[in-house]
Amino acid sequence: MPVLPVPQFKALPPLSLYVHIPWCLKKCPYCDFNSHEIREQGNQALEDDYVKALIKDLETALPDIWGRRLSTIFFGGGTPSLFSANAIDTLLTAIRMLLPVEHFAEITLEANPGTFEAQKFADYRKAGINRLSIGIQSFNRQHLQALGRVHDDQEAHRAVEIAMKNFDNINLDLMYALPRQSLQEAQQDIETACALGVTHVSAYHLTLEPNTLFHRYPPKLPDDEQAAQMQEIIELTAANHHYRHYETSAFAQTGKESRHNLNYWLFGDYLGIGAGAHSKISFADKIVRQMRYKQPKEYLSRAHAGDSLIQTQQQLTIDDRGFEFMMNALRLSSGFDTVLFRERTGLPIAAVQTQLEEAEQRGLLVHDHLRIKPTVLGRRFLNDLLQIFLPENNPAG
Repeated sequence: MPVLPVPQFKALPPLSLYVHIPWCLKKCPYCDFNSHEIREQGNQALEDDYVKALIKDLETALPDIWGRRLSTIFFGGGTPSLFSANAIDTLLTAIRMLLPVEHFAEITLEANPGTFEAQKFADYRKAGINRLSIGIQSFNRQHLQALGRVHDDQEAHRAVEIAMKNFDNINLDLMYALPRQSLQEAQQDIETACALGVTHVSAYHLTLEPNTLFHRYPPKLPDDEQAAQMQEIIELTAANHHYRHYETSAFAQTGKESRHNLNYWLFGDYLGIGAGAHSKISFADKIVRQMRYKQPKEYLSRAHAGDSLIQTQQQLTIDDRGFEFMMNALRLSSGFDTVLFRERTGLPIAAVQTQLEEAEQRGLLVHDHLRIKPTVLGRRFLNDLLQIFLPENNPAG
């Protein structure tokens, strides 16, 4: 079998920066993110150490992204709003000194209602944060308790009120199919979120992830049929409030889609700094994935010692490129331009032609030489659609 030439990129994709802050007030029983309960809130020494480590991390990563411009920045966690506005300001100043940042770059901070103070969020805005993503999860007091959240329904409303005084671009995270949640309660949550007039709402199906308390001690959840009904109600309610359902779990007012997440879904590049952060970086002839050391203590000690912060690094195979592109881009309701596949993977669309034809025959997507997009059926059965593109299903692989 002839050895295929390594695909070359004519141009590199847009680049985003993800900054991981791994601490939170309390570990939620459903959460499988790299987050750790903070033992002492307002620990200035820990905050200062971690900010220094993040800046060192970014400095060390510069050779991989030299000369490239940041289109978005995202502070995720954990609960980044546990850090002071001064810490965020210090980080953003360092980022701008080290890398060119687009003039109107989207800069998002994740925040949880238990950390809201009016002055603090005014200061975040002054520091350069221009988009807020608030982890509401539910406006129902009983469901918040069942989810182990540190805030109640009143604090959820208060958080949105404070946010809207300082920001004009706000996302609310909701969850549905919660323990003992009724159809009416799921509808009430999405109605409340939309009525508040925020620019973006994300609605995630609660799943029992391994290595979580809920996985070890499963609560009683709505069955698949009830969860599907909840999803339909959420989509209909959001549409009635003029939110466009542009991605599997995301709803936005016109022009307010998450630019950071769109870059992920369209197989753009992102540098992740911080404990456990992931990166995907393209070079002229390869795509590399990296992961930083996960445990905050180890990450900090390695940064302090000047050791490498990258725990794992791997190069994507040709087959992986096609699958990973599809795994992300087919989450978008409107699909993607066909030419983007070659631009972001270096491969001709013919590399997945057999899978495209199978998916179309099964009614899961439609495609032509200009655009590829999932059908309503494909969006509803997204896992079935993505499985078609798994590398083991690639006859050329």
